[in-house]
Amino acid sequence: MILGAVSTIASVGFAQQVRELKKEVREKKAAEIKQLVNSKDFVFKAQFALPMGGSSFQLTSEYDVKVVKDTLICFLPYFGRAYSAPMNPSEGGIKFTSKDFEYIAKNRKRGGWDIVVKPRDVQNIQQLTFYISESGYGSVQVTDNNRQPISFNGYYEKNKEKSKKEG
Repeated sequence: MILGAVSTIASVGFAQQVRELKKEVREKKAAEIKQLVNSKDFVFKAQFALPMGGSSFQLTSEYDVKVVKDTLICFLPYFGRAYSAPMNPSEGGIKFTSKDFEYIAKNRKRGGWDIVVKPRDVQNIQQLTFYISESGYGSVQVTDNNRQPISFNGYYEKNKEKSKKEG
């Protein structure tokens, strides 16, 4: 009987330690993501495309959006209805680099961030809206003048190219 009680106390103690460790890991990740948002230095890695009015599907190639202080580099596919076709067929997808854009970040009430980026030097792209959770997962919605909006689900991480140059 005493052995069972000791075992139960040990299990409860271990479970408490696991909960505290998980909380510590979540808080560390949230602080890391907050730092990326505030520094305007992150990469969104797209894993799923969600075209408007269509079904979502997993992306098998690497697509991303990089935000690096004064530069926005977008390399995403496009699926959906276009209201006008590009003159050059190789210009399909959502591919651009912007050096002049507005960056507005807002904290969400229940944690995470909403970021609106409005490129001023890119024709047709109205804005990109980033939804970022404290765990680093989220989505990007692209609003274009000549196409239906499209969203992508994925995750956010530190810009590794900058890290390599610094290191």
